[in-house]
Amino acid sequence: MIPFRTTAPGAQMPVITMSLIVANIAVFFYQLDLSPQIEMRFLYTYALVPAVYTDPDLARHAGLNPYNYWPVITNTFMHGGWLHLIFNMWTLWLFGLAVEGRMSRFRYLAFYLLCGMAGSLGHLMFNLDSTVPALGASGAIAGLLGGYGRLFPGARVSLVQPIFIFPVVFSVPAIVYTLVWFGLQLWQGTASLNLGSGAGGIAWWAHIGGFLAGLALIGPLGGRPWRRPPKGPSGMSLRPGPWSKS
Repeated sequence: MIPFRTTAPGAQMPVITMSLIVANIAVFFYQLDLSPQIEMRFLYTYALVPAVYTDPDLARHAGLNPYNYWPVITNTFMHGGWLHLIFNMWTLWLFGLAVEGRMSRFRYLAFYLLCGMAGSLGHLMFNLDSTVPALGASGAIAGLLGGYGRLFPGARVSLVQPIFIFPVVFSVPAIVYTLVWFGLQLWQGTASLNLGSGAGGIAWWAHIGGFLAGLALIGPLGGRPWRRPPKGPSGMSLRPGPWSKS
């Protein structure tokens, strides 16, 4: 299911969301400009490699620092290809606008980064021996989905689902979309435990960790739940306009 529209109101000046998108794109183009050898070194230095922390001797033998914890956050600004980047940035824009509009900028940035870190830790916990670099904003964006579901449970999310060669378009309440999405991640993540670390090339437990962090943190960090404006008899919104006196 690919989301393409939401009825939740967004921030009028989404400074943090736009800055995060620019930062992700900038890092991606920097990666593209690296030679294969330097890019490999870049990946193993700034992406998340669980075995670096669970097997320090192996890390030192490979010339890596097992006490460098920056990859827990830096990996969330890296992507493995164009589709990976485009889909993540689209989802960040779609749901980030709404979440940013319900928080202060500083708290929204803290929320995003903490969800990204939680996603990294989720991946680390369930892939302890993996030597494959994990990267991507998916954990942080999963946190946005968790927060979005709590802030805008009644908003509608429009989705497109390809069935064979036909796109099927439909919309569901945000709470339904986010819970179904999380259920799919949990199912895939549980299945991946039987297939070995890095199975399928998707960090399912990063998605799960980020989503749960989003659910848990959105309230304490000041996210204000959205309520639909009351409607008059003709369906007109009764929300006060800018001309109203307080």
